[in-house]
Amino acid sequence: MVGRGYSIFDTAIGRCGIIWSGTGVVAVQLPEAREIDTRRRIFQVHPEAREQRPCENAELAIEGVIALLQGGDPDFSEVSLDAGGVSGFNRRVYEFACSIPRGETRTYHEVAKALGASGAAHSVAQAIAKNPYMLIVPCHRVLETGSYTDRLSPFGGVISKRRLLALEGAHPVASKTLFEVLLPVAPPRPST
Repeated sequence: MVGRGYSIFDTAIGRCGIIWSGTGVVAVQLPEAREIDTRRRIFQVHPEAREQRPCENAELAIEGVIALLQGGDPDFSEVSLDAGGVSGFNRRVYEFACSIPRGETRTYHEVAKALGASGAAHSVAQAIAKNPYMLIVPCHRVLETGSYTDRLSPFGGVISKRRLLALEGAHPVASKTLFEVLLPVAPPRPST
């Protein structure tokens, strides 16, 4: 195989896409409202990818995504990822996200602290928002303190973190401290 390939596949939430290279999975595209929009998003981000039959690694990832979206607990540890375009910090964030057990969540601050970069919560949030490996790297398990947005990322499609966490049986509200419940965190300021 030369270059990048992609494939569209059926899941319990709609038709997802996967993009891969000879090195590994490059990205997972969650379904948009219509399949044509999912394909359009793939072409916008990966114009060099050509539709083809999934390689063995991509097929393993597809099987895991399908299982996860049916409420299963797949093991993605054998799926190779192509991290060629991913910064070192983002890789560390993604590795940490993969260590979060199913049904549990962590905040951006907790991830930053665990990575030894306690002042880097904003950088963690940016890394999560840029996660190209949706579901394989469970960015939906990393939340803003006190709440969580309903969208995964600009490329997350129509499914929300709330829905993915519900599939896993997570209850992120229960993880709030008493202080957070009594004094809700102010919404983040828009970035300029």
